[in-house]
Amino acid sequence: MYSHSEQDYIPQLSIDCVIFGYQETQLKVLVPKLDFRGDFWALPAGFILQDEDIDLAARRILEVRTGIKDIYLDQFRVFGGTGRSNRPFLERMMSLNEGKLGSKMLNRKEFEWVTRRFVSIGYYALVDINKVVPQKNDMDESIDWYPIKDLPPMIMDHHEIVEKALETLRLNLDQKLIAFNLLPETFTMRELQELYESIFDKPFARNNFQKKILNLNVLERLEKKFTGAANKAPYLYRFLNAKG
Repeated sequence: MYSHSEQDYIPQLSIDCVIFGYQETQLKVLVPKLDFRGDFWALPAGFILQDEDIDLAARRILEVRTGIKDIYLDQFRVFGGTGRSNRPFLERMMSLNEGKLGSKMLNRKEFEWVTRRFVSIGYYALVDINKVVPQKNDMDESIDWYPIKDLPPMIMDHHEIVEKALETLRLNLDQKLIAFNLLPETFTMRELQELYESIFDKPFARNNFQKKILNLNVLERLEKKFTGAANKAPYLYRFLNAKG
């Protein structure tokens, strides 16, 4: 295992990424499981090089984890409680894996570096889940999509980070017109409504929702979706600012 403390990273500063995807009417989050005995899941995360812009560091982390470059990314909050440290979960992990860590064992210098208080910058990303090929790193047993209502038990304050990311996504959905990042290029009004309902975790009246969305003047109506019954087929739409 290479030593973070010997890399040219900014000490005690990290990035945690909440990667949202949407599939089968469910909002999902990409979460790796660490390759150790015990239930240790953590958000995709990383550190910032001394000569690296913070946004570029976040994009680097996301590209490594998703395999794609063109990602909607938004910084939403800084997490910096005085007791924010990796130490409790690392000590538990090491006690459960005594004698089994092998090349992943932390030396004392590395342990002290990663267990100091860390301030984390939270980013959330919106991706078309069908374009993502989740990427494990050398510390992962697996990496997979989990419904936001059924997330695994994550380390530290990572559940809080997801909650705050979701709050911000809800606030920004119409203001920044970002829903199209979670959908394929074309979609029906019903599919868009189902996405909104999954994000806000509540139903919307069909007529009111359609009126609200159309009044935003951000959709282009295309041909009808082929269903074999043209007179009943719904129209397809795409977001105007997603063209080209």
